Amino acid sequence: MTVTAPSPWKIAAAQFQPRTRRWATPGDLAQALDPTTVQTPALDLIDRELVAVADGEVDRLMVFMSPQEGKSVRVSHRFAEWMLVNNPDTRIAIVSYADEIARRWGSDIKLDTQTYDGSDDTIDLGLRLRADSRAAGRWQIEGHRGGVYCCGVAGSLTGRAVDLLLVDDPLKDLEQAQSAAYRERAWRFWQAVAVPRLGPGSRVVIIQTRWHDADLGGRLLAQDPGRWRVVSIPAVAESPDDPLGRQIGEPMISARGERDWAAIRRDVGEYVWAALYQQRPQPADGGLFKRAGLRHWVSGGEQRLRLGDRIVDLRDCWKFLTVDLAASVKTSADYTAAAVWAIGPAGDLVMLDGIRERLDPAGHWPAVRGLRERWSADVVFVESRMFGTTLVYEAAQAGVPVQELHADADKITRALPATARADSGRLWLPSQDRMPEVADWRDELLAFPNGTHDDCVDVVAYAARVAGAHWLPAESAPLPGRGGSDDGVIGQAYAAATGGSAGVDFMSVNY
Repeated sequence: MTVTAPSPWKIAAAQFQPRTRRWATPGDLAQALDPTTVQTPALDLIDRELVAVADGEVDRLMVFMSPQEGKSVRVSHRFAEWMLVNNPDTRIAIVSYADEIARRWGSDIKLDTQTYDGSDDTIDLGLRLRADSRAAGRWQIEGHRGGVYCCGVAGSLTGRAVDLLLVDDPLKDLEQAQSAAYRERAWRFWQAVAVPRLGPGSRVVIIQTRWHDADLGGRLLAQDPGRWRVVSIPAVAESPDDPLGRQIGEPMISARGERDWAAIRRDVGEYVWAALYQQRPQPADGGLFKRAGLRHWVSGGEQRLRLGDRIVDLRDCWKFLTVDLAASVKTSADYTAAAVWAIGPAGDLVMLDGIRERLDPAGHWPAVRGLRERWSADVVFVESRMFGTTLVYEAAQAGVPVQELHADADKITRALPATARADSGRLWLPSQDRMPEVADWRDELLAFPNGTHDDCVDVVAYAARVAGAHWLPAESAPLPGRGGSDDGVIGQAYAAATGGSAGVDFMSVNY
C-alpha cells in the first residue's frame, strides 16, 4: 500500500488550527462586539470563504465586491481579529494603498484587545498586548509570536515572517488604476515585498474593487489562474451561476440599506458601473462612449431646441465655450477643437456648435470669437497649459472672460463624467444636417481612447466638468465663475472615478 505524505502546506497549516472556536465566523465575532453589525448574504458568503482559509482548505483567496458593502471591515478588521482570538500565534500583515489606511485597521484591532479584556463585565477576547506594543500598526500578543503589522504598498515587510497576508485595496481609486505607474507599484510590492515574506502554510486574502483589468487581482489571475479561489459578487446578478444564487437581474441586499442600483448605474455611467459595481472592468480599448448614448437635438423653433420629447429655451440656458488648441497645421498634427455649450434648466449639456480644424495660432481667436458671438456665449474655458497662447491674450484684449482648467487626471478619468452624461441621456450633439462636421466629433468620441486624435474628446470632457461645477437647479440661475451644487451625474461619476469632487475644487478661477 502506498502512503502519500501530507504536503508542506497541510503540515504548516495544521499548526494554526485551533482546537475550539468561541465564534464560528468573523461575522459572529463582529456581532458579539458590535450588535449594530449588519449581516448580508454577501457577507455570509465571505464569512464562509474566510473560515475555509482558516481551516486550510484555501490558501489564496480574492474577494471582489462593490464599494461600501462591508468587505474591508469584515476582512481587515474582524477576520484578522478572529484569527488572533482563535490562535494568538498568527503573524498577520495588513496592506493597503497607503500606510495610514492599513494602520487604521491595526489600530481598530488593538483598541478591541484593550476594550474587551473582561473588565467591567465586558467580553474578554483573551488577547493581551506586549508592554512595548505602542504603535497602532505594529504590535504583538503577550506570550505569543502573533500580532499585526501594517504598511502601504510603498512600504516594507523586510525581516517579518507572515502567516496571514491581507491586501485591502492596493489601488486607491480609478485614477490610480488608470496609471501604469501605480499598477506597477502594486505589482512590485507583491513580487518583491509580499512573496518573500510568505512561507509554507502562509495564507493570502486580497480584497478589492475591480478598477482595471490589469490591477493586482487581474494580473495575478492572468499569471496563475488556477492558484486563486475567487469570490466575485456583482451588485446585480448577470449570470446563472451567481455566487449568491440570485436570478439574473436581481440586485444584492446592501449593507447600507435600500440602494437604488439603477440610479447609481445611470449616475456613474457604464464604464464605472462595470468595474466598480459588477467587478468586470472593461478594457480601455472597449470604448468609453457608446453610440446609443450620443443623442442629437433638433430645432424646436426660434431660440428653442428639441431634446427628445422636451423643449429647451436657449434664453433659459447659460452658454460657454471649451477649447483645445493645437500649435501646428501639419496634416499629422492634432486639431484645434472648440465648442459652444448650453446648460439647460434640467442640467442637460447641449453642444450648440463647434469647429475641428488645423489652424495656425493666428487663426485661433478669430475662429473661437466667431463661435462665441454667433451664440452669444459667455466664458471661454481653456486648459492651463494654453494660457500663454495668442488666443488668451487676444481674448483678454477684447474683454472676453477666459477661465483656466487644470488637467488634474489622465484623459480617460477626465472623460468619465462626460460618458456618465451620455449614458444617462443628458449629453446632446447637433444633428448632422445642422452641423455636418459633427460626424467627425462622433467618430472621435466612439474611437476613444484608441483613436488617432482625442481633441474633441478633451473639449467634451471639459464641458462636462464645467457643467458639474457650475450648474444649479432651475430655481437658481447658473452663474459663470461660481461653483454650485453639482448635478448628481457629474458629482457621483467624478467622485467614483477619482475619489474627488466635481465642484470648483478642481478648477482655478482666473478672469
